[in-house]
Amino acid sequence: MTAQSRDRVFVDLSTRTKLRVSGADRLRFLNGQLSNDVRKANETRAIEACVLNAKGKLDGHLFLHAAGDSFLLDAEPATLQSRLERYIIADDVVIEDLTSQWSIFHVLGDSLPKLSDPTRVVFVNRFRRDGHDIWVESAQRDGIAADLSKEFDFCDENCAEVFRIERGIPRWGRELTGEIIPVEANLEARSIDYEKGCYIGQEVISRMKMSGQRNKQLCGLVSVENLPLVAGGRLAVEDKDVGWITSATRAREREIALGYVKRGFNSVGSRVNAITAEKASVPVEIVDLPFTI
Repeated sequence: MTAQSRDRVFVDLSTRTKLRVSGADRLRFLNGQLSNDVRKANETRAIEACVLNAKGKLDGHLFLHAAGDSFLLDAEPATLQSRLERYIIADDVVIEDLTSQWSIFHVLGDSLPKLSDPTRVVFVNRFRRDGHDIWVESAQRDGIAADLSKEFDFCDENCAEVFRIERGIPRWGRELTGEIIPVEANLEARSIDYEKGCYIGQEVISRMKMSGQRNKQLCGLVSVENLPLVAGGRLAVEDKDVGWITSATRAREREIALGYVKRGFNSVGSRVNAITAEKASVPVEIVDLPFTI
């Protein structure tokens, strides 16, 4: 399928880490670790949340829903289990890795497909659009994929990457790293609850909300002359380094990118220069996310 048509598509997310958190203290424990309120999650609706260190920087990013007497989460990075287990002291909490046992397909849109095998279906907004995750046992994966293909187009890895960038969705290893604070990555509205109580990194997040100050912000970038942009390239104004590109693609005949731009240079409509490997300058304009293209 093309990147332009995504009204009825599905994406394979089976490579994501999948964990089950159980035990009598699971809710209290997770609320002390996650930036969002776990009580918002239920059997049919997932929440988005971040795991932070004491400096408010990212240790992980995940989606979580309830499953009987446990919670299921899918996450990046793969080391998240050890990060969470580090804080289990006298808690009745068990964390199990289910990555090899379960596959996940994400279906965009309101309608659900007709599936032949029993599955776990959860409403979740992953791409700034309504959608559903379909959790299936790994042995069912090929059969469910075949069922989905009868009603939906398959959005492969390249298609999903273009769509993610168009929608301004940060990805672990690109926009989300151990040096980023969630509000800088535009995750505040979706993954932070300011009323839920204490969690690791909360003080930093609360101070940023009170001050309204952010050293940098994830922005949409459009190549003014439609020249290619490259992930990892630096952004500059005259001789001043003002940020960097995290992801780049060509979408609908335009060269676009996501990148972090420092405070004072990141207002919509501003222009900065992307510096190429040959030290040439490519003018780019800062735009709102998601891209309107």
